[in-house]
This record gives sequence, structure tokens and C-alpha cells, in this order.
Amino acid sequence: MIDYMRKHESFVREALDKNPDAAGLASLLEYHNKQIEWMQHERIVHLLVMLFVCLFMLLSWGFAIINTSMPVIALALLLLILSVAYIIHYYRLENGVQKWYLLSNAIKQRLERMNERL
Repeated sequence: MIDYMRKHESFVREALDKNPDAAGLASLLEYHNKQIEWMQHERIVHLLVMLFVCLFMLLSWGFAIINTSMPVIALALLLLILSVAYIIHYYRLENGVQKWYLLSNAIKQRLERMNERL
């Protein structure tokens, strides 16, 4: 997912560097905003999964405190590692989409400046 975001951002920046006309910018903005919509869907799904994994991790640690055994501690450690991985992934996903918002605003501003000149 992160690689997909990097490729899309690179594509949009390269398209902007080519100084497209107003129609090209409008098309690029529409395409980019559609990608943002898809990534917003991914964000909500990953947020829900991350929250549930973190919840189960906390529950397993609570259970490990009450009923200490190696399998329970192993489960708690496994869920802790998975929670950390999800938090890192979600952080990168969230920051990537935030950069895309700024990119979308830059496209809109360039399109508005072009339309003002006409």
C-alpha cells in the first residue's frame, strides 16, 4: 500500500512538472481525488483492524496478569508486535494521505490560476 502511494504521488508530481493545460489539470485533479477516496477507505479499514488488534493485545495482557502461563504471555507478545506493526503502518498511511491532500490543493490552486488568466 505504501509503495502504491509513492508511485501515485510520483506520477502526479511528474504530471505537474509537464505543465499541463487546464483540461489536463482538471483530469489530473479528478483522478487524484478518486485515489484519495480509495485511500480514505483503506484508512478506515486499517484503523478498525488496528484498534481491534490493540484491544485484543490489551485483553491478552490483562489475562496474562490474571492467569500467568507461557502460552498466554506468548500470545500477548505476538499481539504486541502486531499492534506496533499496525500502528507504524497506519501512521505512514495517514501521513501519506495528508500529503495527498496538500498535493490536491496545489493542483486546485494551479487550475484556479489558469482559469483566472483566461
